[in-house]
Amino acid sequence: MSRQDFPQHLMETLKCWSSLYVFVFMFLAAVSKDCIRIEVPTSMPLFRLKTGSACEALSSPECFRRTANENVYLCEWSMNTTESDVTFDVYIGKEKFRNIKQTGSPFPEERLIKNRPVPIWVEARARNFNCTSPKRSVVLRDTVKYAAPRNISMSWLKNNLSLRWSAEEKHPALAEIQFRQHDHPAESWEKRTTNTTSDNFTYYAIVVNLLKDSAYKVQIRQRSTQARNPLWSDWSDVTVPAELEKKPEVTMTTTLLNGTRKVTLTWKPMPHAAAVSGVNYSLTDTQSSHGCHCQKNRYPIITNIHTTYVSLSAVNITVIAKNAAGYSPPAIVQVPVKLSADLKICDETLLNKTFNRKTCLELYELQDGDSMPKYVITSTGRKKKKGTGQIRRNLKDYVRYLYFEHRCNGVKPQTVKMCIFYEKEGVPRRAPQDLISFSETHNSVTLSWKAIPFVDQQGFLTHYVLCSVKISSQNMWKECFNISTLLVTYHLENLSPGAKYNISLVGVTQVGEGPEATVTINTLLERPVNVWWSLGLVFLFFFITTMCTCNSKRIKSKILPPVPTPFIPDFIPYQPESQCDLQQELLERKEEVHELTLHQLSPEGKSVPEDAEETDVFTGEWDDGVDEDMENKRGDSRMSGGSSDQSLDPSSTDEALRSSIEGEITDLEQVDNEIAMLIYRNGLVFDVKMDSP
Repeated sequence: MSRQDFPQHLMETLKCWSSLYVFVFMFLAAVSKDCIRIEVPTSMPLFRLKTGSACEALSSPECFRRTANENVYLCEWSMNTTESDVTFDVYIGKEKFRNIKQTGSPFPEERLIKNRPVPIWVEARARNFNCTSPKRSVVLRDTVKYAAPRNISMSWLKNNLSLRWSAEEKHPALAEIQFRQHDHPAESWEKRTTNTTSDNFTYYAIVVNLLKDSAYKVQIRQRSTQARNPLWSDWSDVTVPAELEKKPEVTMTTTLLNGTRKVTLTWKPMPHAAAVSGVNYSLTDTQSSHGCHCQKNRYPIITNIHTTYVSLSAVNITVIAKNAAGYSPPAIVQVPVKLSADLKICDETLLNKTFNRKTCLELYELQDGDSMPKYVITSTGRKKKKGTGQIRRNLKDYVRYLYFEHRCNGVKPQTVKMCIFYEKEGVPRRAPQDLISFSETHNSVTLSWKAIPFVDQQGFLTHYVLCSVKISSQNMWKECFNISTLLVTYHLENLSPGAKYNISLVGVTQVGEGPEATVTINTLLERPVNVWWSLGLVFLFFFITTMCTCNSKRIKSKILPPVPTPFIPDFIPYQPESQCDLQQELLERKEEVHELTLHQLSPEGKSVPEDAEETDVFTGEWDDGVDEDMENKRGDSRMSGGSSDQSLDPSSTDEALRSSIEGEITDLEQVDNEIAMLIYRNGLVFDVKMDSP
């Protein structure tokens, strides 16, 4: 029927009722704003508003138990919304649980149907929407969902990563592990699924073929292998650092402070891959482990430098780096014992006394060459005397101990006493080692040996006894004397030439002598040839000295000849008895002529003729021509008017020679305008040049 078929009055009636209905609705709405709250049932389709995006974001709930033995069931769902006042109603079979504010809630099993399938769903209500999730049918008893892995620890086994976490049940679980390198977040996850092993409520899983020097980002989830309907747990995220393969590189500096040593340790940082999740360090020392400690509550160290205090006894300090994947090899720093310069024997100890708790006794066996003790005995303060009695029972006889008394000065252990101690002394059980002789002469020999080790002394050595026994067919002569224990060599003298000796050396303690070390020697024969050698050397010395003296004088005379002394005979006036005798004497006298060289001196700038350079040289004796010339000159002189008496007179002869020389000098003045004076000294001529007046 069309609209035109309705009667006119019915149409008007409907219009009136609709107008009235709208008016009433508007009135009620206006009143409800002020004082009346009208609750519209959700079942009324007229007032149910749906938002498609909100309802699509609401997931179906998962209801499960954490383990097969749990009696509490959990239901979880998810929803993406920005509303803050959303409430949820959960339907499990016929049961309805209302006004839940979170996306999960526990439910007691008394109100649930567990052994057969039941539908479950959830409704979300907010101011602007109301939506319902899809329904799911489950058997609650068969559904188990483990919690995400907890208390995860890890370690490297070569290139395999071992993971451990708390087990949910005694039965093994199935694990899914995904990982990627820490420094490559853009890489895709690589997944591994493996069955875990269970031991003492711990699950173990191994991921093979990784790089132990690289850091990884790892996610783990697990599910039951015993439940009929197991669900995967949530993911657990962990960061796995690289393995700490190398021990810390530690350097140490020590400072002595009045019985205490300040030890400063520094080390290099660990590699970046090993420190991605953090690295800390732990320090331990043998002194603290033995009970002698003053510092307490040592926390892990996160810096690369640390200062500690130790006593003067030997201490080992161990530094270990730790990250989430394990520990580094230990770095052991040895702080050797600081022995006192005047180490003495203990005169008094606290072994039989009581002492307070801040005092600590430390004794260890003192071995040869050991910077660190092997067997340490310690004792802290005791209220009763039986504590020190226990130390006495642990001490050994004939063993040398290094005794220390330490006290706590605040947090610093301070050594207040250091000495050597024997619980009981004995004689040495070994002789001095490797006794040998060398450098034998006719009356002496040199001996050397090695000291008796501390472990074999069994007491404090007071001295050595050295004995020499002369072996001969007639008698046995023995001489002994004490020498210091600090010596390891000795020069034995006053022995007989060509004799045989037995020499013994023995160590002595307060208890007595120990075994002796012996050596046999033979002194050399005294040879007389040594005296002749000495005399020969003395004679050779004087001969060489004399030859050197003579040669030095000859060389000196060649290099620096002596200046000759002129020979001037004394003139004695002589009057011959007769003229004949005078003439006969003059004829028999022979003139002695020495070598004479005349040099012509010329002024600067004036040329000298070549034929004027040389003068006559008179050598040897007068030859015949010279004799004749002299006779002629004498005859001319007599014929020139002089009397024979005057010619024979020595004074007249000198005047004639002087006149001849003056004539020659006058001729030289006319040629060279110089005066040449000849100084005559026993065969040598010295030239003296003088300016002419």
